[in-house]
Amino acid sequence: MTEFLVHDEPVSIPLDPITLEGDLSIPQGATGIVVFAHGSGSSRHSPRNRFVAQYLQETGLATLLFDLLTQEEEEIDALTAHLRFDIDLLATRLIAATDWLLQNPDTEGLNIGYFGASTGAAAALIAAVRRPDAVMTVVSRGGRPDLAKEDLADVKAPTLLIVGGWDTPVIEMNQSAMDRMKVRTEMMIVPGATHLFEEPGKLEEVAVMAGEWFAEHLNPGNGT
Repeated sequence: MTEFLVHDEPVSIPLDPITLEGDLSIPQGATGIVVFAHGSGSSRHSPRNRFVAQYLQETGLATLLFDLLTQEEEEIDALTAHLRFDIDLLATRLIAATDWLLQNPDTEGLNIGYFGASTGAAAALIAAVRRPDAVMTVVSRGGRPDLAKEDLADVKAPTLLIVGGWDTPVIEMNQSAMDRMKVRTEMMIVPGATHLFEEPGKLEEVAVMAGEWFAEHLNPGNGT
């Protein structure tokens, strides 16, 4: 991989009446940006998402990791666990971040892709339906795309579903979602991996799969 100079900065994304905090990283010469939608009970500090984001930055893609919930909401959700399953709320937050990127002078010219984990994958698919002209592709890691429900048939962005080979229930949920999707959708199973891909080398496999998919769908001149 080519070595890139990466510009990192904290950002605030306004969504009246709240503000969402994020970390924006833009490698020199980037043509695409991947927006991360974290999963249940997680945040922009997710070590797994940050690992994948760093890998993508090394391939020349910009990344945005941001909190789908405010700090106060996270504290409530830690007790009730209900906001993490409010997929429409999470999708609304992701759309706000997308609109912000489209208006930000540093990112307005970048092709946009989503990387969703767990419930964040469903939010990513719904947001892709709401912004079909802006979102070019979606990647799900151990995701719950089935929670996008009736929106699945309307997804226009090519989608990659990455699932651990030992994560049997989620494999079945992803297959169910695929059966309802009309766009190009592929499922890649990482052998010997559980839901969080904590086994040695498995998260690296996820990063490589995602990197190749995003390179195909976010880089100009690839015919997509």
